[in-house]
Amino acid sequence: GTLLNVSVSDHDRSDSLLLSWDEPEGGAKGYLLALSSLGSGTLLQNGSAGPNTTSFWFHGLTPGTRYEIEVTATLACMDTTSQTITAQTSPSPVRNLSLSSGGSSALLRAAWAHGHGRRDGYRLALWHSDSQTLVRNVSLLPSASTFLFDGLLAGSEYALKISTLAGSSQASTSIHQWTAPSIPTQLRLSPGSSTSLVASWAGAAGAAWLHLELRNLLTQKVSTTLSARRGLTSYTFQHLHPGTQYWLGLSATAGSYTVVGPNATAWTYPLSPGNVTLSSAEEQNSLQAHWSIPVGQRDFYLVTLREGEDGVPTRNISVGGDNDHVTFHGLSPGQQYSVQVVVVAGPYRASAHSTAAWTEPRAPSGVSLSSQGSPHSLLASWEEATGEGYLLALSLAEHPVKNSSLLRGVTSFTYEGLHPGTLYSFEVSTVAGPYTSAPLCISNWTYPLPPEQLTLSNGGHSTSLQASWRAASSGSTGYTGTLRETKSQEQVRNVTVGNDWTNVTLENLVPGRQYTLEMAAMAGPYRSPVRSATDWTYPLAPTGVTLTNTRRPMGLSAFWDKATGDVDQFHLQLYSKSHAAQRNTSVGPNTHNFTFLGLSPGTQYFLKVTVLAGPYRSSSHFATEWTYPLSLANVSVQPGRKPQELHVSWVESGGGRDHLVQLSVAESLSIIRNVSVPRGVTQLDLEGLLPGSRYRVEIISQAGPHRISSQTAIGYTVPLPPRSLSASPVSMARALAVHWETAPGQRDGYLLSVLEEGSSAPPRNLEAGKDSTNVTVPQLEPGTCYLVEIWAVAGPYRSLPENITSCTVPAAPTNLSLTNQGSSSELYTSWNKPPGRRDHYRITLYNLSTQSRIQVQTLSPDALNITWTHLEAGSMFAVQVTAVKGSLEASSINVTQWTYPLAPVNLTLSSPSASALVVSWAVVGRGAEGFVVDVCDAASGTPVGHMVLGGHARSHILRSLSPGTRYSVAVRATAGPFHASTPNLTHCTRECDALLA
Repeated sequence: GTLLNVSVSDHDRSDSLLLSWDEPEGGAKGYLLALSSLGSGTLLQNGSAGPNTTSFWFHGLTPGTRYEIEVTATLACMDTTSQTITAQTSPSPVRNLSLSSGGSSALLRAAWAHGHGRRDGYRLALWHSDSQTLVRNVSLLPSASTFLFDGLLAGSEYALKISTLAGSSQASTSIHQWTAPSIPTQLRLSPGSSTSLVASWAGAAGAAWLHLELRNLLTQKVSTTLSARRGLTSYTFQHLHPGTQYWLGLSATAGSYTVVGPNATAWTYPLSPGNVTLSSAEEQNSLQAHWSIPVGQRDFYLVTLREGEDGVPTRNISVGGDNDHVTFHGLSPGQQYSVQVVVVAGPYRASAHSTAAWTEPRAPSGVSLSSQGSPHSLLASWEEATGEGYLLALSLAEHPVKNSSLLRGVTSFTYEGLHPGTLYSFEVSTVAGPYTSAPLCISNWTYPLPPEQLTLSNGGHSTSLQASWRAASSGSTGYTGTLRETKSQEQVRNVTVGNDWTNVTLENLVPGRQYTLEMAAMAGPYRSPVRSATDWTYPLAPTGVTLTNTRRPMGLSAFWDKATGDVDQFHLQLYSKSHAAQRNTSVGPNTHNFTFLGLSPGTQYFLKVTVLAGPYRSSSHFATEWTYPLSLANVSVQPGRKPQELHVSWVESGGGRDHLVQLSVAESLSIIRNVSVPRGVTQLDLEGLLPGSRYRVEIISQAGPHRISSQTAIGYTVPLPPRSLSASPVSMARALAVHWETAPGQRDGYLLSVLEEGSSAPPRNLEAGKDSTNVTVPQLEPGTCYLVEIWAVAGPYRSLPENITSCTVPAAPTNLSLTNQGSSSELYTSWNKPPGRRDHYRITLYNLSTQSRIQVQTLSPDALNITWTHLEAGSMFAVQVTAVKGSLEASSINVTQWTYPLAPVNLTLSSPSASALVVSWAVVGRGAEGFVVDVCDAASGTPVGHMVLGGHARSHILRSLSPGTRYSVAVRATAGPFHASTPNLTHCTRECDALLA
């Protein structure tokens, strides 16, 4: 036939097929087209085409389906030619394709809905977008609708192409998606300088982009934002404000995913202030610090004012970061200061210092100008003022005489060579740095020339005074004077003598009274400056001086009578021969008694009363008395170096001649010892006492006729330790019995300490009465060694310890078992671990069959089982486990078990007669506990006999059997519950003897 060269295509349409063919030679009248399902042959569509047509569309087909198509051309003369081909529609692509990470940084899940029609399967290709690397190429069954890609890179974009396969055709769909980014870690932000911060982080590979936002925390404004591609691990932020706190936030972005990462805060370093100055303020004694505000921010300024050349800090002031000055008030005048200004920003500081500045000084106070009795000099003096030095100026009638400059530390200056009787002016100013205080002015006269060497003296007389002088060198016409009582200034008499007189005696005066004589030299109408002389008449001594104890521990009262005449004051001198220091006091003229307080207790004092009148004095005889002694303080009674001794010590409160130490037994109060010790001794050892006893000590202090007792002190002698200490275990009681013998002396009781060997737990403490000689320590760990210490106790004191080590009886093992696991030569022993400790286990195995101990094993304290090997088959054994601690033991109960017996060997059968069979066998080893012979009819299997024999049997005759019958015989060896049998052996009994005959 004519070939049509039919071809088919889908032109990328999955529900249609385009059929094309060549027009046959000679043309065709028309074409018939039939489309059937491949395989079933079911006609699905048919169509026709007119002449000159060479193509035809089949629509409404199922995607991805194979079809059979027949094209029939109608030729001339009703002839036809046909051609059949197969074709397949293209598959439909998947629908609703999605690719999601679900927030995971290493997973992507692909999901889709099946396209319409059929398919052979799916092929999934996953590409890494940046590197264009094929990551996965997966083929899936046509029923698959999801697939999970794992092990992917965080924060990366992937492209998925999913192809629906149908035959050689495919339909593809693509999608892009990102894995979630991973969060960078270890974010750090630290200052690089005053205008930069360095940020660093780790784990930056898991994000496509890193976004950094730097925020000024002061203004809450974003200073810098930065987006960096994958891999950047640090960045330096420049051009920041000094001394400012910044917040850095870090986030990671991959596609539509953004993950907020860690954040950090840090400060830039602050800048130090500039042009720091310290200068005077308007207010007196104030200084003001100024500075230039540096660029940037800061929390505050810390301003420290330093005083003096050493720069000792004296003031600290914190001011806000916007301030540029601070004023210090109330400073010392004329003092040197400097200031330090510290800029504080977060944890960082920057500082600057000023040069020194001074406060304005004050003029000195206490200024005086005195002649000191000299007509040719003046002494200027003043009190020290703060500053560097002083400026002095002396002038006469507003004409400068002398100017001086002195350094600090000088507070006086003497002007010499001045004119007698002249008025001078003195000015003094304080200098401090650039400042000079206002001057302080004072005036004074030089002393005029007086009469020379005028004197007034009593010559030891109580009712007369003698005046004397030397004639003036300039000459005079005479002398005139006035005698006055100095105190009342009452005039007593006038004296006028010629120029040849140089002395005069003044009579009938009052004893002890002060008189003043004023005299001047006369020359014509002018009087020289008056010269005065003063003296007292001699006073009379007091009478009736006594010294009395006031019964107060540290007081003595003095009494006396006043004699005739005047008295300025009474001077009392109290002293003791035992003390270098003495008490001196003065009282008014109308006082006739005085009490001395605060004296040393227990001391003998001597008193002398002296009358004072001017420079003259007259003393009484001595009076004497003792002060009461004080009771001794801090009396302490401690044990001595031996249990039979007490050490008594005290603190002397002062005074006293000696002490009497009285010792008594505390319970009876009867004094058993009196010891006298001299003053100055503060301790005493009392010997020969009873150990562990309670004593009372009282100390009596004596001073002259007076006595006083101390407080009573209680003390104990140290008890003797107990003797012959022993400790032994109490059988099966988990306890130790402790015994001892009583030592000589007394005690309040006993204290025992029990410490577990090798344990860090605190020891157990027990107490026992004073008459006890034993105690049982319960509730101890079995098989454990303990250190037992014992002390005798008296009051707060213990004897030397006695100690001993002893162990408790170990606990016996429990749940002991001896089992046979199917062996004729092995047995297995196990037990439960008992409480407490032990040194080891001793396991003893007995052969009860031979009545002998065959094995003894020693195992570690933690062992719980043992296997016995090479045992005798068919024997009964007993085992016992013993816990051993030193010489102490505790054993379990005995348990028994058998080894499996060995089966008999060499089994033979013989028939000595028609009704009997002789069974014989041999044994391996010692044999068995017994033997069992089982006989049955070999033909029917019916048991015929069951004989139990002793362990020594080696043969047996089976009787009353049927002649000529075959029997099956087996011999079992038995040992306890176990047995081992020979194989069955058959044999016939003989025929009847008559038949044989």
